[in-house]
This record gives sequence, C-alpha cells and structure tokens, in this order.
Amino acid sequence: QNQDEKLTRKQRRQLRLQHDFSLTLTSSDTDNDSDTIAPSIHIPESLTMASPIRLLVCSIGNPGPYINTLHSAGHTVLSALASSLSYPPFQKSRAYANGLLSQGSDFTFWQSGSQMNVSGPGVASAWRQFEKESRGEDIRLVVVHDELESALGQVKVRPGSASAKGHNGLKSIGELMAGKDYVRIGVGIGRPESREKRDVADYVLRKMSGVERGKIEAAAGKVEVELRRL
Repeated sequence: QNQDEKLTRKQRRQLRLQHDFSLTLTSSDTDNDSDTIAPSIHIPESLTMASPIRLLVCSIGNPGPYINTLHSAGHTVLSALASSLSYPPFQKSRAYANGLLSQGSDFTFWQSGSQMNVSGPGVASAWRQFEKESRGEDIRLVVVHDELESALGQVKVRPGSASAKGHNGLKSIGELMAGKDYVRIGVGIGRPESREKRDVADYVLRKMSGVERGKIEAAAGKVEVELRRL
C-alpha cells in the first residue's frame, strides 16, 4: 500500500510539472509559421526525483561589435543572471570550446564565442566537457537565445526538438544535437514593421537602446524561474 501511495505522489508531481511546462509552450506569431500547437516537451522520470539536476546553461549570439545587439540577447540575459546570483565573472575556458564560463552553486553558465550561425560545434563541445565532469550526476542542457516575433523581454520555453523557425543558430545546434534531450529558452526581441530580410537583419544586428537593454536584462528573473523548474 505504501508503494502505491508513493507511486501516486510521483505521478501527481509529474502531472504538475507537465502542466507548468505546458503553460510556457506557445507557438510563434510568425506569419509563415506552420505550427498551430506548440510541441509537447518530454519530462524524464528523473525530474520527479528529489535529487537536483545539474544544468549547463548556454547562451548564443555574436561576438565582438555585435555583442550588444538584439541578436545577442541570450548573452545579455545570461550576464545579467550571473550578476544577480553573484556568480564569478565569466572567464574564457579552453576546455569548454573557448567559450566564456561562470560556474556557481546552482548552474553552470556558458557563453558561446562563435558567430551565431555556427553555434552548434561550440555548444556540442561544451556539452561533451560538461558530461565528462558530471561524475554520473543527472545533467541537462539549456540553450538561451533571442526570439524574433515575441514581445521584447517575453520568455518562452520549448524542447530542443521544436522548429528553429529560421533561426540559424538554433538550426546549427539542432544538427549536432539531434536526438539529444535539451531545452530552449527564447527571450523576445520584437520585430520591425518591415518583413524584408534586409530590414530584419538590420534590426537584430543594430545596437540595443537603453530601454531595450533594460527590458531584456529584466527577463533574467523569468529565465531563472524557468531554470529552477527543470
């Protein structure tokens, strides 16, 4: 009887987790988006256990002069979150594909050092290193990225297997992480009125205004909430 009661509690917890995730999974507002229902995310049985899961949280964007652009919103959010959690400064790590690393008590943060369109190799390499250091612990990969179409600062959670919807950085990761169970957290950056590719490119690659940066940094709190649900 005790075993049945324990099983029931685990089932209830799993259903609650699934419900929480379903509230965050929404389809894109893109006109050409063929998805009408956001894909469901797989909740491993390990999520129902008491032992915490160690997370490698990777942000993707562009380096150099494009670091403070909307396309690098993932980096902006991760830097703000590391600061709010009083994590050590990001340091370049050769072991982690020459990305920037900040390790704290709850999460390991990693910022890609590559161009957005070729994010995959760096993320895959960082994940392999994280696996080596896991010592058999339960671990999971999370990718934080900019999300066109979503309102500025809005946060959406999707499984890694969801459509990249034209995001080349996500496409690159998807090609190298196919079949892997990981999570994506998109941070909204809005969209220009024009749908012309050139105008969209200019929009995402221009320097953020102070107001825009403030709203994106404010999304760090929402991202933290989602990370703690995993």
